[in-house]
Amino acid sequence: MDGMSMARSREIALSGGDARGVRETIRDSWQRSRRHGIRPDRHLPPIELHDDLVGDLRREHPLARVWPMLCDTMRSVTSEPGNLIFASDADGRLLWMDGSNTDLRRAERVNLVLGARWSEEAAGTSGVGTALALRRPFQVQGAEHYLSAVTAYTCTAAPIRDPMTGASLGTIDLTHATKHSDAMVLSLMTTVARLAEAELRTIALQQQARTHARYGERLSRWSGTHSALVTADGQVVHAAPHGWLPARLPAALDEGQLVLPTGQAVIAERLAPGGPFLLVAHETDADQVLSLEALGRDRARLRVAGMTHELGGRHSELLTVLAANPGGLGADELRREVYGDAGKAVTLRAELARLRSVLGHRLASEPYRLTGQVAADFLDLDAAVVRDAPSTLLDRYPGPLLPKSAAPGVVMLRARLHERLRARLLAAGDVDTLLRWLNTRHGRADAEVIRSLDRLHG
Repeated sequence: MDGMSMARSREIALSGGDARGVRETIRDSWQRSRRHGIRPDRHLPPIELHDDLVGDLRREHPLARVWPMLCDTMRSVTSEPGNLIFASDADGRLLWMDGSNTDLRRAERVNLVLGARWSEEAAGTSGVGTALALRRPFQVQGAEHYLSAVTAYTCTAAPIRDPMTGASLGTIDLTHATKHSDAMVLSLMTTVARLAEAELRTIALQQQARTHARYGERLSRWSGTHSALVTADGQVVHAAPHGWLPARLPAALDEGQLVLPTGQAVIAERLAPGGPFLLVAHETDADQVLSLEALGRDRARLRVAGMTHELGGRHSELLTVLAANPGGLGADELRREVYGDAGKAVTLRAELARLRSVLGHRLASEPYRLTGQVAADFLDLDAAVVRDAPSTLLDRYPGPLLPKSAAPGVVMLRARLHERLRARLLAAGDVDTLLRWLNTRHGRADAEVIRSLDRLHG
């Protein structure tokens, strides 16, 4: 159908008549556009994003990795007067564009600009919008556009998908004056989109190789178990034994004990702030308790995964504070609890990295917390103060919590537990128990206990 015939058919169709000779895919798109409430003669696509938001989305968008390559590939095309290329996101918002300044200024009149949304819901039938709606390459010529303002253009767009997940990333579109239309453009844009996907696949595989090289040693510690290295978006980089997990997990991961959509119970450890994750089948250390002894000790003793560790002073403080805060602490809170206001974030991160080599997945982040079942002698005693006999409480109190620690969080926990226990003994008024308290290094010369004994003997 020539341009004049197409224009007449468009007028008939948009007036509610039967436009014979119009492609079925175009008629269907026009109907969808009408249902979206778009008025063809009084509408332009909305500009949803301004410069700062466009910049933010570009930095995070996967197509940022291939846009320079696409521009170079299309250079001979965009150097021709009237030709523009655009890349959109999966919502049809234009994030990149290239062409001559003259052509870009002309395109501004119809909101072919960065940040404008060209989905079918927002702009009706167009190359970008209809390619996204149909999920395949598509060309809209002149009067096939739903909006009257853009009938002078032909737009040819091809979707670009994430080669690892199949998810839509957006489109690459070539827009030019309709009178310069070329039947080969659809094949060209389809090829360009496949080129982008091939490059994205290469980048993804290179990233997976770097991830495996960086974290392979951590994975090797679980040799003989069902374990895996998985990216934050669920891509399985390596699994041992091969095949115990699918190549991709259908859900985003979090730390701790999880049941995957496959039904497999696992424990997930975040290896870096943005991923990846180490996954270990749950049965490898299910029901193992992380146990901490810190009462009367300058350095805490840790038992986890069948092993005992004598911790250094700073790790003792970190574990004590984390055990006392099962809901977790942000980096700033944890830094103040352990180092005080003068502490540095970089020092905290370094110590946590060293501690993670001992705890593995049991030390989670965002916020920092201990996962799984945790037991600590000072927590057990704190819970027992209100219910157990005073004599048995003393049996469980070899001394104050990490007595040499000056970490603010530990100092507070130590003083609180010591005073609660002491108050319980005084309230019970048992002579033998109070005498035992006075015979300890931490209770010696306790004036209030001595006065209480004097009253009891008086």
